[in-house]
Amino acid sequence: MENLIGLLVAAPLLGAAILLTGGRRLDRVGHWLGTFLAAVSFGIGAVLFFDMLGKSGEHRTMYSHLYSWVPVGGFQADIGFQLDQLSMTFVLLISGVGTLIHIYSIGYMEHDERRRRFFGYLNLFVAAMLLLVIADNYFLLYVGWEGVGLASYLLIGFWQHKPSAATAAKKAFLVNRVGDIGLSIAIMLMFTTFGTFTFQPVLEHAGEAGEGKLTAIGLMLLLAACGKSAQVPLQSWLGDAMEGPTPVSALIHAATMVTAGVYLITRSGAIFNGAPDAQLAVVTVGAVTLLFGAIVGCAKDDIKKALAGSTMSQIGYMIMAAGLGPIGYVFAIMHLVTHGFFKAGLFLGAGSVMHGMNDEVDMRKYGGLRKYMPVTFITFGLGYLAIIGFPGLSGFFSKDKIIEAAFAKGGTEGWILGGAALLGAAITAFYMTRVMLMTFFGEKRWEPAPSPDALSAEPAAESAGAGELPHPHESPKSMTIPMIVLAFGSVFAGGLFSLNSSFLKWLEPVTGHEEGHSPLSAATVTAGTMVVLVIGVALAWLMYGRRPVPAVAPRGSLLTRAARRDLLQDDLNHVVLVRGGEHLTRSLVYLDHSLVDGAVNGTAAGVGGLSGRLRKLQNGYVRSYAVSMLGGTAVLVAATLLMRAV
Repeated sequence: MENLIGLLVAAPLLGAAILLTGGRRLDRVGHWLGTFLAAVSFGIGAVLFFDMLGKSGEHRTMYSHLYSWVPVGGFQADIGFQLDQLSMTFVLLISGVGTLIHIYSIGYMEHDERRRRFFGYLNLFVAAMLLLVIADNYFLLYVGWEGVGLASYLLIGFWQHKPSAATAAKKAFLVNRVGDIGLSIAIMLMFTTFGTFTFQPVLEHAGEAGEGKLTAIGLMLLLAACGKSAQVPLQSWLGDAMEGPTPVSALIHAATMVTAGVYLITRSGAIFNGAPDAQLAVVTVGAVTLLFGAIVGCAKDDIKKALAGSTMSQIGYMIMAAGLGPIGYVFAIMHLVTHGFFKAGLFLGAGSVMHGMNDEVDMRKYGGLRKYMPVTFITFGLGYLAIIGFPGLSGFFSKDKIIEAAFAKGGTEGWILGGAALLGAAITAFYMTRVMLMTFFGEKRWEPAPSPDALSAEPAAESAGAGELPHPHESPKSMTIPMIVLAFGSVFAGGLFSLNSSFLKWLEPVTGHEEGHSPLSAATVTAGTMVVLVIGVALAWLMYGRRPVPAVAPRGSLLTRAARRDLLQDDLNHVVLVRGGEHLTRSLVYLDHSLVDGAVNGTAAGVGGLSGRLRKLQNGYVRSYAVSMLGGTAVLVAATLLMRAV
């Protein structure tokens, strides 16, 4: 079975190679080939999963060594794979949800002339993400990490003729490079500390390293996670990434790229367990981001950007849980999996709405769509209920566990984290109810399609006549079937995971688990979660269900205006990084001119001046030289006589 592990990556990687180099002869079948090879990867993962189930917990880890990649003295980098319960969870999620998104894209990208290339990029993305989670060392993980960054750049900027898409792709790429510096430094620190960067020896001997070194490594890993998982302060790229095709949003935001940071922290648990300060930084980043993203989601009228804020917030829950250590590792991954189902379903549902609304993304121009798009309404609605934590659905089980774990941290820190998690749950219920009401309920608020020169690039917009009213209709089966499958996961996944603590028992041999000492009982936490859920839903109903949606958003409070601008994150980046970089550059130029050039030019001027004065002594007259020699001789004689007299 170990020989099959490499095929997980090989199948989609082969698809990417064929589709990106095969030329136009593959245009008619490229989408089918890309989807088939993604499904092959999922099939291989399923075979390995059932084989793993037949083994006891301590014997489930499988290793596969292909070859030595960089054998240079003491520096040994191998192409090797490690498949355990943690990586298997990600393999099934990435390949399963990824395959559904491939199927969805067949219909969604039907009218795009570059569809073959799009599926090649999708295959490349899936292959890179799979490599990231099955690598047996941090160096190979870094290759997958960078591969995901490259593929995201290609997919976000797929419609390059749109300046906004090209800019968003560059922004995502550059922001992630900042985080990637953290990962590269962490790998260097691991090698200098442990003499290797392979998971097993590093994590086994982490307790032998000093707390200072582990803290430095942990903080660098956190920086990397902030970039990939769009956590404060490297979160600014996520909303702009909505410029890519909607299936890209589902792929990046649900099961792949933004979950990489959660995987990295959980996989490196032994390092963070020995570095309390790094753990505190992780939980702080998670708590701040879950509130940050939720507030941003409340103010967005663009349906995809509202869901992007939601993703930022939900990943914040996972990061916070991972920062709780053994108390929260399992629940972070549990919420990651359930989130993969309902968030992918929500994004695909948003794409279905756009497909039927001439690519319109402004929810103020929707309304009443439940009558015209019943399948989309039901599947989107189930995803909505799951994400707000409605009792019995997947989000109810996974998010409640994180809130319980936050309180179980104990002390003042536990109350702060638990309170932040509850507040985030209330805001989630508010902004998701707002999305549901503005999209599927109320009176229709449709407007004519934009003109072709509006640089809109979604497939639906290209086929719609300018000036025509939208004709909302249900999407084709290639789009609705994946939505239905994901809706089933949104409903049942959390309950299955919680049955007999099955998910806890599955992951505990890898991540470990500890029961915290919560001041509140599980029933009390659940009751509190239900109260804040009802408050959030009721407030959204009062503001958007009982009142007509204005054609132009009101000016709003200071917080609302700031949230519409992503809580001024781009403004802050501009002041701190852009303006700061300009001032730093000018300061360096001034120092170069005044200090460096001044020293060089001053030395040259001094030598030139001295040589000019000395040159006057060399006038070419013999009599002058004779007088000089006589004077020098007289000085020497006088000095000699003086020394003898003394």
